[in-house]
Amino acid sequence: MDLAERHEQRRGRPRSEAVERAIIDGVVALVEQGVPLSEVSIERVARTAGVGKATIYRRWSGREELFCDVLRAVEPEDPQLTGASMRDDLIALLESMRLRGLANRSSALLHNVFAQMKSQPKVWAAYHATVIEPRRRLTLEVLRRGVENGEIRGDIDLELVNDLFTGPMLVRSVMRPDAELEAELPERIVDSVLRGLRP
Repeated sequence: MDLAERHEQRRGRPRSEAVERAIIDGVVALVEQGVPLSEVSIERVARTAGVGKATIYRRWSGREELFCDVLRAVEPEDPQLTGASMRDDLIALLESMRLRGLANRSSALLHNVFAQMKSQPKVWAAYHATVIEPRRRLTLEVLRRGVENGEIRGDIDLELVNDLFTGPMLVRSVMRPDAELEAELPERIVDSVLRGLRP
Protein backbone atom coordinates (compact mmCIF):
# COMPACT_ATOMS: atom_id res chain seq x y z
CA MET A 1 0.00 0.00 0.00
CA ASP A 2 1.48 3.35 -0.96
CA LEU A 3 1.56 6.62 0.98
CA ALA A 4 -1.57 8.05 -0.63
CA GLU A 5 -3.61 4.88 -0.03
CA ARG A 6 -2.54 4.73 3.62
CA HIS A 7 -3.54 8.34 4.13
CA GLU A 8 -6.92 7.86 2.45
CA GLN A 9 -7.73 5.01 4.82
CA ARG A 10 -7.08 7.12 7.89
CA ARG A 11 -10.07 8.47 9.75
CA GLY A 12 -10.87 12.16 10.10
CA ARG A 13 -11.36 15.03 7.72
CA PRO A 14 -10.27 14.76 4.07
CA ARG A 15 -6.55 15.07 3.81
CA SER A 16 -4.94 18.28 2.60
CA GLU A 17 -1.80 18.02 0.48
CA ALA A 18 -0.74 21.49 1.65
CA VAL A 19 -1.05 20.53 5.32
CA GLU A 20 0.86 17.28 4.81
CA ARG A 21 3.57 19.15 2.91
CA ALA A 22 3.84 21.67 5.76
CA ILE A 23 4.22 18.87 8.32
CA ILE A 24 6.87 17.03 6.28
CA ASP A 25 8.68 20.32 5.64
CA GLY A 26 8.52 20.99 9.39
CA VAL A 27 10.39 17.76 10.13
CA VAL A 28 12.95 18.52 7.42
CA ALA A 29 13.46 22.05 8.78
CA LEU A 30 14.09 20.75 12.30
CA VAL A 31 16.63 18.18 11.10
CA GLU A 32 18.35 20.77 8.90
CA GLN A 33 18.62 23.03 11.97
CA GLY A 34 20.56 20.24 13.68
CA VAL A 35 17.81 18.97 15.97
CA PRO A 36 18.56 15.29 16.71
CA LEU A 37 15.89 12.90 15.46
CA SER A 38 15.37 11.70 19.03
CA GLU A 39 14.24 15.24 19.93
CA VAL A 40 11.89 15.69 16.97
CA SER A 41 8.63 15.14 18.84
CA ILE A 42 5.12 15.41 17.43
CA GLU A 43 4.63 18.53 19.59
CA ARG A 44 7.74 20.15 18.13
CA VAL A 45 6.78 19.27 14.57
CA ALA A 46 3.28 20.70 15.14
CA ARG A 47 4.75 24.02 16.37
CA THR A 48 7.17 24.21 13.44
CA ALA A 49 4.51 23.35 10.85
CA GLY A 50 1.91 25.64 12.42
CA VAL A 51 -0.66 22.89 12.93
CA GLY A 52 -2.23 21.13 15.89
CA LYS A 53 -0.99 17.78 17.18
CA ALA A 54 -4.37 16.25 16.29
CA THR A 55 -3.81 17.23 12.66
CA ILE A 56 -0.62 15.17 12.63
CA TYR A 57 -2.15 12.20 14.45
CA ARG A 58 -5.01 12.10 11.93
CA ARG A 59 -2.41 11.36 9.26
CA TRP A 60 0.31 9.42 11.11
CA SER A 61 0.07 7.08 14.08
CA GLY A 62 3.31 8.43 15.57
CA ARG A 63 6.87 9.59 14.98
CA GLU A 64 8.03 6.38 13.34
CA GLU A 65 5.40 6.46 10.59
CA LEU A 66 5.90 10.19 10.06
CA PHE A 67 9.68 9.82 9.69
CA CYS A 68 9.19 7.05 7.12
CA ASP A 69 6.99 9.30 5.01
CA VAL A 70 9.46 12.17 5.37
CA LEU A 71 12.15 9.92 3.91
CA ARG A 72 9.81 8.79 1.14
CA ALA A 73 9.21 12.46 0.30
CA VAL A 74 12.90 13.36 -0.01
CA GLU A 75 14.10 10.12 -1.66
CA PRO A 76 13.72 9.49 -5.41
CA GLU A 77 10.35 7.93 -6.23
CA ASP A 78 10.01 4.18 -6.64
CA PRO A 79 9.94 3.13 -10.31
CA GLN A 80 6.83 2.28 -12.31
CA LEU A 81 7.35 -1.21 -13.71
CA THR A 82 5.94 -2.20 -17.10
CA GLY A 83 5.78 -5.94 -16.45
CA ALA A 84 6.70 -6.58 -20.08
CA SER A 85 10.21 -7.86 -19.39
CA MET A 86 11.76 -9.24 -16.22
CA ARG A 87 15.15 -7.89 -17.33
CA ASP A 88 13.81 -4.36 -17.91
CA ASP A 89 11.96 -4.35 -14.58
CA LEU A 90 15.06 -5.53 -12.71
CA ILE A 91 17.11 -2.78 -14.35
CA ALA A 92 14.45 -0.22 -13.34
CA LEU A 93 14.53 -1.45 -9.74
CA LEU A 94 18.32 -1.28 -9.58
CA GLU A 95 18.30 2.16 -11.20
CA SER A 96 16.00 3.31 -8.39
CA MET A 97 18.50 1.93 -5.86
CA ARG A 98 21.35 3.69 -7.69
CA LEU A 99 19.51 7.02 -7.59
CA ARG A 100 18.78 6.62 -3.87
CA GLY A 101 22.47 5.85 -3.33
CA LEU A 102 23.45 9.02 -5.18
CA ALA A 103 20.87 11.04 -3.26
CA ASN A 104 22.15 9.71 0.05
CA ARG A 105 25.69 10.72 -0.90
CA SER A 106 24.75 14.21 -2.05
CA SER A 107 22.13 15.05 0.59
CA ALA A 108 23.42 15.87 4.05
CA LEU A 109 19.82 15.59 5.26
CA LEU A 110 19.35 12.01 4.02
CA HIS A 111 22.77 10.95 5.26
CA ASN A 112 22.12 12.47 8.68
CA VAL A 113 18.63 11.01 9.05
CA PHE A 114 19.71 7.50 8.01
CA ALA A 115 22.64 7.59 10.42
CA GLN A 116 20.37 8.62 13.29
CA MET A 117 17.58 6.20 12.37
CA LYS A 118 19.89 3.22 12.74
CA SER A 119 20.46 4.14 16.39
CA GLN A 120 16.68 4.20 17.02
CA PRO A 121 15.38 0.63 16.69
CA LYS A 122 11.68 1.53 16.52
CA VAL A 123 12.19 4.09 13.76
CA TRP A 124 14.51 1.80 11.81
CA ALA A 125 12.11 -1.13 12.18
CA ALA A 126 9.24 1.01 10.88
CA TYR A 127 11.30 2.15 7.89
CA HIS A 128 12.34 -1.41 7.17
CA ALA A 129 8.74 -2.67 7.37
CA THR A 130 7.10 0.09 5.34
CA VAL A 131 9.80 0.99 2.81
CA ILE A 132 12.59 -1.60 2.49
CA GLU A 133 10.48 -4.77 2.79
CA PRO A 134 7.89 -3.74 0.15
CA ARG A 135 10.75 -3.00 -2.27
CA ARG A 136 12.24 -6.43 -1.58
CA ARG A 137 8.87 -8.11 -2.16
CA LEU A 138 8.48 -6.23 -5.43
CA THR A 139 11.81 -7.60 -6.70
CA LEU A 140 10.75 -11.12 -5.68
CA GLU A 141 7.50 -10.70 -7.61
CA VAL A 142 9.47 -9.69 -10.71
CA LEU A 143 11.69 -12.77 -10.30
CA ARG A 144 8.69 -15.09 -9.83
CA ARG A 145 7.21 -13.72 -13.02
CA GLY A 146 10.53 -14.41 -14.72
CA VAL A 147 10.32 -18.06 -13.63
CA GLU A 148 6.71 -18.34 -14.86
CA ASN A 149 7.65 -16.80 -18.22
CA GLY A 150 10.67 -19.04 -18.64
CA GLU A 151 13.10 -16.10 -18.49
CA ILE A 152 15.04 -17.76 -15.67
CA ARG A 153 15.26 -21.33 -14.39
CA GLY A 154 12.71 -22.58 -11.90
CA ASP A 155 15.18 -24.56 -9.75
CA ILE A 156 16.75 -21.56 -8.04
CA ASP A 157 16.36 -19.93 -4.63
CA LEU A 158 14.66 -16.62 -5.44
CA GLU A 159 15.58 -15.09 -2.08
CA LEU A 160 19.24 -15.74 -2.86
CA VAL A 161 18.85 -14.48 -6.42
CA ASN A 162 17.26 -11.30 -5.08
CA ASP A 163 20.39 -10.76 -2.99
CA LEU A 164 22.59 -11.41 -6.02
CA PHE A 165 20.88 -8.57 -7.89
CA THR A 166 20.63 -6.04 -5.08
CA GLY A 167 23.86 -6.91 -3.25
CA PRO A 168 26.34 -5.27 -5.65
CA MET A 169 24.36 -2.01 -5.67
CA LEU A 170 24.11 -1.97 -1.88
CA VAL A 171 27.83 -2.65 -1.53
CA ARG A 172 28.66 0.28 -3.78
CA SER A 173 26.07 2.57 -2.23
CA VAL A 174 26.70 1.80 1.44
CA MET A 175 29.96 -0.05 2.04
CA ARG A 176 32.03 1.65 -0.68
CA PRO A 177 31.01 5.31 -0.62
CA ASP A 178 33.95 6.18 -2.90
CA ALA A 179 32.87 3.69 -5.58
CA GLU A 180 31.25 4.98 -8.74
CA LEU A 181 27.51 4.58 -9.26
CA GLU A 182 27.64 5.00 -13.02
CA ALA A 183 24.50 5.14 -15.14
CA GLU A 184 25.13 1.77 -16.83
CA LEU A 185 25.70 -0.09 -13.54
CA PRO A 186 22.12 -1.46 -13.17
CA GLU A 187 22.20 -2.98 -16.65
CA ARG A 188 25.67 -4.45 -16.09
CA ILE A 189 24.61 -6.07 -12.80
CA VAL A 190 21.38 -7.52 -14.22
CA ASP A 191 23.02 -8.93 -17.34
CA SER A 192 25.93 -10.39 -15.37
CA VAL A 193 23.61 -12.25 -12.98
CA LEU A 194 21.16 -13.33 -15.69
CA ARG A 195 23.91 -15.08 -17.62
CA GLY A 196 24.00 -17.69 -14.86
CA LEU A 197 20.23 -17.96 -14.38
CA ARG A 198 18.82 -18.44 -17.85
CA PRO A 199 17.51 -21.89 -18.88
